[in-house]
Amino acid sequence: MGRLRSETERSEISHDQLRAMQLAKLRAGLPDVLATNAFWRARLHDVRGWDDFERLPLTTKSELVADQAAAPPFGTNLTYPVDRYVRLHQTSGSSGGHPLRWLDTAGSWDWCARIWAEHVYRAAGVTGADRVFCAFSFGPFLGFWSAFSGAERLGSLCISGGAMTSEQRVHTILDLGATVLLSTPTYALRLAEGARDVGVDLARSGSASRFTRASRARAFPRRGTRSKLRGRPCRSTTRG
Repeated sequence: MGRLRSETERSEISHDQLRAMQLAKLRAGLPDVLATNAFWRARLHDVRGWDDFERLPLTTKSELVADQAAAPPFGTNLTYPVDRYVRLHQTSGSSGGHPLRWLDTAGSWDWCARIWAEHVYRAAGVTGADRVFCAFSFGPFLGFWSAFSGAERLGSLCISGGAMTSEQRVHTILDLGATVLLSTPTYALRLAEGARDVGVDLARSGSASRFTRASRARAFPRRGTRSKLRGRPCRSTTRG
């Protein structure tokens, strides 16, 4: 399978040319999947045109979870032998069900990092000159690790905030001059409140002037609420 790309939005091509490129990439990747991946072989078929694509069935998360339960621990959704995969992540399990595990090869993980570096961080105005503070526990949830790897790929100084109390994170952000806070929306609000409780004025500190999130949209607070707590403008983007 060829190198995964994330740069189609940069290309000055027509809509028809873009669709042709997308179809060609899909067709190039399908043979590997159909040859070795039992899960998708039972659901997919060869795609010669967009009419074929539109006949492909939708797949739900519950189907993927059920497949892993029936063939633990990874299910049958494996295109390569397990020893070719280099990273394991899983969903948060916040919906109450069993977490969905996901394996990445070196190539697919590189693609995840490039998405963050070239799209998510660019949209948020983050550059290699920034110091990115990651207020995560660094468990197996995918969003935390892809965000960290993306910032690393961008050339930013990456600061891990794992195994810290909220107060320790506030002081670390200030002490190290972090310019970007990476967290869930609700936890960003908690940090702002915690800073206020210990007498720290983040609005005048010059730190963490941008906020990039990795969470579900339904948990995202209103912009006015966020700006009021922080006392300064914030920009946010999301993945996952």
